Amino acid sequence: MTKLRDILGFSSNDHERDFIEEPLLPDQHMDTMERDIELLDDDYSTKERRVQKEAEKQIQDAAEDSLRKIHVIKSGLCPHCGEHLKDHLFASVCEACGWHSYEKPQKGVRVHIIDGTQIEGDSCYVIKSGEILVVREDVVVARLFKPSVRWIEYMWQKDEVITRYRHLVDRMKILCGWCHEEADPGKKGFTLIHVAFGAVQERDVFCSEQCYEAFRKMYPSRVHRNCYERNCRECDLCIKRYDDETDDIRLLAKDMLKLKSAKK
Repeated sequence: MTKLRDILGFSSNDHERDFIEEPLLPDQHMDTMERDIELLDDDYSTKERRVQKEAEKQIQDAAEDSLRKIHVIKSGLCPHCGEHLKDHLFASVCEACGWHSYEKPQKGVRVHIIDGTQIEGDSCYVIKSGEILVVREDVVVARLFKPSVRWIEYMWQKDEVITRYRHLVDRMKILCGWCHEEADPGKKGFTLIHVAFGAVQERDVFCSEQCYEAFRKMYPSRVHRNCYERNCRECDLCIKRYDDETDDIRLLAKDMLKLKSAKK
């Protein structure tokens, strides 16, 4: 951090003040602000205070509108038309009006052009006019017109997907299937199992190996003797209730979404 302060021109005695006191504006915005101040001339201080109050009111109104929108989405309804949303872990879609919201990777996008070429960037934005701005290293490297674009590919890295699932699970309260205490997916001994006690596959979560073993002794599987150890992907002796996935974190996150939908 000291080296970074030196690069930015801060002395070692500046640690008591904020690292950056005000948000940084691009050069073009700074030039515009300076020209506006010159136009205001002698009445700048009075008018500047009035403009600042108006800006603060606009910011507050925008924050309130955003908060209302988020509450509507949390209730499972479309903020545009009020119909029920189709929820996925990282995307929500309204089939009635087409409103949608989805998460993008922190970095990595590839825009496919109709002539077969590709433009890669850190991110891209589809603006109101339909044009697409491709950003790389914090600068716009391409401005594309809608008719020239075939599709946009978001380049998700597997590690980032797993991290997002884990962050989602961290906000959940998961109870152990044996002791009913809270189970931490990141703790050693945490176990998620699929087992059939009858004709249908069940799922249970345990906070420790001790709880898991206690459960196994109390509730032996009845479909076949080695159901606890057998790989569900290779077995067809019961009715499967869960998707054929091996990522425990994703399974838990999807369960949370199903419970949320069931409560609506």
